[in-house]
Amino acid sequence: MMLHCRKLYLWLVGMLILGPFVPLIIQSLAFRWAWPDLLPSIWWVEQRENSRLPLAWDYVISPYSRVWEATLNTVFIGLSVTLIALVICLPAARVLARENFRGKAAFEFFLAMPLIVPEAAIGMSLLMIFIKLGLAGSYLGVIVVHLIPTLPYMIRMLTAVYQGLGREFEEQAMVLGASRGQVLRLVTLPMLMPGVIAGTLFTFLVSSNIFLLTFFMGQGQIVTLPTLLFSKISGGTLDATAAGIALVVTLPGIVLLLITERFINEEAFGKGFGS
Repeated sequence: MMLHCRKLYLWLVGMLILGPFVPLIIQSLAFRWAWPDLLPSIWWVEQRENSRLPLAWDYVISPYSRVWEATLNTVFIGLSVTLIALVICLPAARVLARENFRGKAAFEFFLAMPLIVPEAAIGMSLLMIFIKLGLAGSYLGVIVVHLIPTLPYMIRMLTAVYQGLGREFEEQAMVLGASRGQVLRLVTLPMLMPGVIAGTLFTFLVSSNIFLLTFFMGQGQIVTLPTLLFSKISGGTLDATAAGIALVVTLPGIVLLLITERFINEEAFGKGFGS
């Protein structure tokens, strides 16, 4: 009985997570779908031969939709933000986890401010500065502004892992003659890898879904998947094209999650990366 209840619970959780994607997938394949029909009255494949213009997925994968440009921009910006955040947060997390200094609590609260202050306030205040610096409408400006809401996720993940990582492993390696570089490469980083993977995953997902800051700093010159999707649904309607773009928006995160699950698993963590 308990086994059946657990299976039913898992099915309910799965339906709750995947359920919203079902109407979205149907809408992306529909040409006409009106209330109260449970399924579209006319499907996209039935109408595509009679239309002179690309419809639904034909439009999404065409150059006119700018989906490919937006996808490349989203991935490039997300990976750049993730790499820079990792470089910044690795040493900062070590200090926060292992050192006590005056004003540490205030500093940790300051790090959480981007999660508290609305993005609109951050965007409007930084836009004036970025315009004067010539960073508005540039990739560098968008990457810099994406670091503001993503750094708290990365540093919290790495700090938590550092707190659970004792110093004795590093000290034993140094006693055995390992240099600081060898300790970092062969001892510290492999033990930090679960936190690094979790931090990079969260950082990339947050960066790839930022709309308002990208809209402010991109100045309409840099198109990402969130800004492209907003331009399609700003009229208040969700047609087949917008549904298709909404599905494409989820792809970078899903692909990254699958890569993480495929190549980084508990067994790899347990064996270490030097084996």
